[in-house]
Amino acid sequence: MLDLNNTKCLERPLSAGFRKLGRLVGRFPWWFLVIPIAISAGLGAGFIFLPQRKSNDIEEQFTPIGGPAKGERKFIMDHFPVNDSGQFSVQRLITEGAFASIIAVSTSTNVLDISRFQELLKLDKAVRSMNITIPELGSEVQLGYQQLCAEIQGSTCLAPNPLIDAVQGNPERIEKIDVTYPMFQSGTFLGMYLGGVKLGPADTVLEAKALRLVYYLKEDKAQDRNNSLVWLNHFIKTIPQQIDELQLKTIQVSYFTSLSRQLEFEDNINIAIPLFSIAYFITIFFSIISCLRFDSVRNKVWVAAFGVISSGLAVLSSFGLLLFCGVPFVITVANAPFLILGVGVDDMFIMISNWQHTKVKSKVEERMADTYAEAAVSVTITTLTDVLAFYIGIMTSFQSVKSFCIYTGTAILFCFFYNITCFGAFLALNGRREESNRHWMICTEMKDHADSERSSVYNACCVGGSYDQVTSTEIDHPMTLFFRKYYGPFLTNIWTKIIVIILYCGYLASSIYGCFYVKEGINLRNVAPDNSYVAPFYDKEELYFSYYGPRVMVIITEQTEYWNLETQDKIESCMESFENNSYVDKTLSESWLRIFVDAAEKIKLDISTHDLFVKYLIAFSVYAPNYIPDVEMKSKDIIASRFFIQTVNVTTAVDQKELLNQLRDIASRCDIPLLVYHPAFIYFDQFAVIIQTTIANVLIAAAAMFIISILLIPNLLCALWVTFSIASIIVGVTGFMTYWDVNLDSISMINLVICIGFSVDFSAHISYAFVSNVKSSVNNKIIDALHSLGYPIVQGALSTVLGVIVLSAAGSYIFRTFFKIMFLVISFGALHGLVFLPVFLPVLGSCCTKCFNTVKARNDINELETLNAPERLENTLDTNV
Repeated sequence: MLDLNNTKCLERPLSAGFRKLGRLVGRFPWWFLVIPIAISAGLGAGFIFLPQRKSNDIEEQFTPIGGPAKGERKFIMDHFPVNDSGQFSVQRLITEGAFASIIAVSTSTNVLDISRFQELLKLDKAVRSMNITIPELGSEVQLGYQQLCAEIQGSTCLAPNPLIDAVQGNPERIEKIDVTYPMFQSGTFLGMYLGGVKLGPADTVLEAKALRLVYYLKEDKAQDRNNSLVWLNHFIKTIPQQIDELQLKTIQVSYFTSLSRQLEFEDNINIAIPLFSIAYFITIFFSIISCLRFDSVRNKVWVAAFGVISSGLAVLSSFGLLLFCGVPFVITVANAPFLILGVGVDDMFIMISNWQHTKVKSKVEERMADTYAEAAVSVTITTLTDVLAFYIGIMTSFQSVKSFCIYTGTAILFCFFYNITCFGAFLALNGRREESNRHWMICTEMKDHADSERSSVYNACCVGGSYDQVTSTEIDHPMTLFFRKYYGPFLTNIWTKIIVIILYCGYLASSIYGCFYVKEGINLRNVAPDNSYVAPFYDKEELYFSYYGPRVMVIITEQTEYWNLETQDKIESCMESFENNSYVDKTLSESWLRIFVDAAEKIKLDISTHDLFVKYLIAFSVYAPNYIPDVEMKSKDIIASRFFIQTVNVTTAVDQKELLNQLRDIASRCDIPLLVYHPAFIYFDQFAVIIQTTIANVLIAAAAMFIISILLIPNLLCALWVTFSIASIIVGVTGFMTYWDVNLDSISMINLVICIGFSVDFSAHISYAFVSNVKSSVNNKIIDALHSLGYPIVQGALSTVLGVIVLSAAGSYIFRTFFKIMFLVISFGALHGLVFLPVFLPVLGSCCTKCFNTVKARNDINELETLNAPERLENTLDTNV
């Protein structure tokens, strides 16, 4: 029968192994100190490869690997290549393109008046006059916008705005033009160019608040692409000065380029560097204060400081090793050092606590052996669970999460290695100082008893080495005494338990409620720092230009009998299905097939056969050249073709998700092989995998945590409680993300992976201390557990929070999100470890003990009956005879 109270298959040999290691470290501390430092110095040289390993491409890092839209884009690139010279079309772009964009908002109610257009024309002229110098064949060539612009109708630049083109340099014409919206003059779509529109009769624009200028550049050739990048960088550097020099009074200007999001994203790393040094200082300061003792010998100031340094060495070594190995370094990895500080310091506090519970008069080697044996399971289980949680996160579909998990998981392994070698060696050296009763700072020998003839200041500074004469261990820290004398008895009171259970029910209910309202997806605005120039541009774009969404391509991917009436009906039925969708404006669709068929019907052309259809289609393209790029024809066979639909009201992440799912669903249900595509779908794809990937990672990691807990915690039901704590904390963190306005995206998914490991840290410590206690009273067991581990848990939680709290002041969504979720994880983890589990474990322990005793009694009776069976049989035979 399975013994629920004893599953020590690994716990005993692990403790025995650590006992031997502790004795070895205590015997040869200098070797265990110097060798890890030397290893760290060698591996740290890997940082010379950091510039080469940086990989901060937003699409690569924050979109799912192998997302459907990437395959769709590849198909379109193969079948409908873009021509920027003479046939440029915005709606036919396969990527965002190379562009500079300006949003001008009127300081009054209307941007369509003479004074505003005077300033708009000045601004347009300033942009067009920007020149760059390019080295070419040993000389320098100046290139301006006119040489780099995307061209239509031969060598004509695409106008940055149809209305700018319509006034022809004369601002007075704007009040004479009949501006209609959203279609202007000969079918020009104004949805992306004019915002904050108020309409009158016949779709006439009465007033508009904002106007957008977009300057598209060539990029279909490598040289054109390079020149365009140079011009865009020049635009970013000079446009602020140009705006200031123009002294614009009637319009407010915001600007953006196709490079801006990427450049601003990469700038996030500059925010993290100064914050890390602040976090490091705060963590060292806290560690020293929390380990400070008024005993001049037992003081652990240097031990605490070196514990933080040991964590820093772990970051240096792990990052250096991975950089040597060529692992990409992404911006999300910059969060890892803040996390490692907390993890390393947490284990340090556990080891210091166990050291303080060893016999003071024992040799340093024996004290180290006892310390390691006692800390073995706690430190090992937290390391294994953290590392496993991160390495499981490598299975995700997001490269940013993969890189973060590889770096952080490896850093935690090094942190564990340095804690049991380097830090342990320093603890042993400090133990030798204590053994010889020397002062913590000046290392002179001290008296071990107070001198009544001396002052209290002298006794405080020059006397030390006291210990508990009853237990022969160090005198408890005041906080440790608080947990034993006050907090433990208070928490084991029956009324306190009832209140805690009620509070837990409220916590769980509010968490579950929040889970139903968590938002998905990363807003691309959030990848830039808060003070970036792109922020006001995004704000104005959302305010004035959000009604009309992406103009989506609908592509027929295989050869189809377009001349067949039945096929035409199927295609038309599919288009009507798209147009009837709530996210699509049916009046703004564009279909070359509709126009061609209608034209053929009007002039009574017979297009009912393949040859006739192709013949007249070629003739049609002469009169409607705009549709030539929408039909791929080889040897008079139509290989593929495309149409366009205009989406509306795609304003939130939920809308983006629903739009993508609904359009793909419609395409899959059509009788014609279709795909839908827009460059934005590359980012929308995250919605298709973010929830499934997160749930899969959490479930796999939770199962792994359960197995580890069973192996290392000598009680099956307590291992179940640890797993329950994981689930409870994850639900709490996910639910409270809603209340703190944090979306479920690739950044927060990293933190949910962290959540799994840290959930085990706090609950495992208390659970192991509870089940390994030999006392019969479950209340006394939990009081002892809180006495030995309550303060280390508080220290670990506070040190981790302090390690990341500086990120709350960061001017970046990425770092603030990391802080928010880490704060939730640590807060809820400590709450479970110090409040909920200490209440649930005694209740469970009582029930388990009674259940186990009952089962054991029944087994004893059955065994006794089995042993007495021959005797009873003999008596029965005698009676019968």
